[in-house]
Amino acid sequence: MSEKSVKVVAENRKARHDYFVLDTFEAGIELCGTEVKSIRQGGINLKDSWCSFKNGEVFAENVHVSPYEKGNIFNRDPRRKRRLLMHKKEILKLKLTTEKDGVTLIPLSVYFSGSILKMKLGLCKGKKLYDKRESEMKKTLEMENRRDAKEKL
Repeated sequence: MSEKSVKVVAENRKARHDYFVLDTFEAGIELCGTEVKSIRQGGINLKDSWCSFKNGEVFAENVHVSPYEKGNIFNRDPRRKRRLLMHKKEILKLKLTTEKDGVTLIPLSVYFSGSILKMKLGLCKGKKLYDKRESEMKKTLEMENRRDAKEKL
């Protein structure tokens, strides 16, 4: 069995800063042809995006896919809702978790697994301001420790 190559196209770095990621899930995305071509060129932005539930389905909202330059009449609205492809049991589990625990589903990254486009979703809980400061301080201390260790060598 051959391994599929994974090529990350876009990442939501702001999500890791603003939320604690409790768990991650993988989902396919329902797209039209010109959107896939645009994403291959790097024309996707996940900043300020989230997922919602409607009629037993999951939708990625506020994901910006730039219009494909050569797509003319076939281009779609850049910020339209895009249906995510997941198993029904997974969707029900996520919906119950988000309603009960006060967490939200946030797109973390978009990548190609072989030739198939996938989205990595995170079950996230919001950080308070002091949590963000604490995370920033830990990151700074780790960088300083690495720098000091490098200088000693």
